Amino acid sequence: MAKGQECGQALQQATSEPTQVAASLRQAASRLRSQEFSAVVIDQLMLDADPDESETLLQHLGTAIPVYVNFAISGMQRIVRELHVALQRRQKESQIARHLVQQELRNELKGTATALLLSSEIALKSPDLPAAQGKMQTVFNLAQEMCGKLGIAE
Repeated sequence: MAKGQECGQALQQATSEPTQVAASLRQAASRLRSQEFSAVVIDQLMLDADPDESETLLQHLGTAIPVYVNFAISGMQRIVRELHVALQRRQKESQIARHLVQQELRNELKGTATALLLSSEIALKSPDLPAAQGKMQTVFNLAQEMCGKLGIAE
């Protein structure tokens, strides 16, 4: 427990993030149920000592990235380094996921935006609808604006 407190303070200083130290896996799982964490540093020996509580803890990680260490043999510098690497990996994975979601949304909207542009452009050229021309021009302009914001070629 003393090493855990020392590690918590070192991690807080190294990351400038608030840290919490749990005395048991049960306490850690309880905190994970009630709060959101970016990472959880877990003592491998505690996991091995209580497989049932370990499973409960791992089920409640949520979006927190687990960092497995052996406090008995790992120095603070190594633990801090492991946490930094894990947080950097999490940040990179989040950026990749965000980019993929944006690309997927852009692809989904591309067909709809193109159809909207074509339909409104054809309607604007139709001589049969002079009364609706102002409204159609607004729809066309909005579709062009949407395409510009999405980076979709018009």
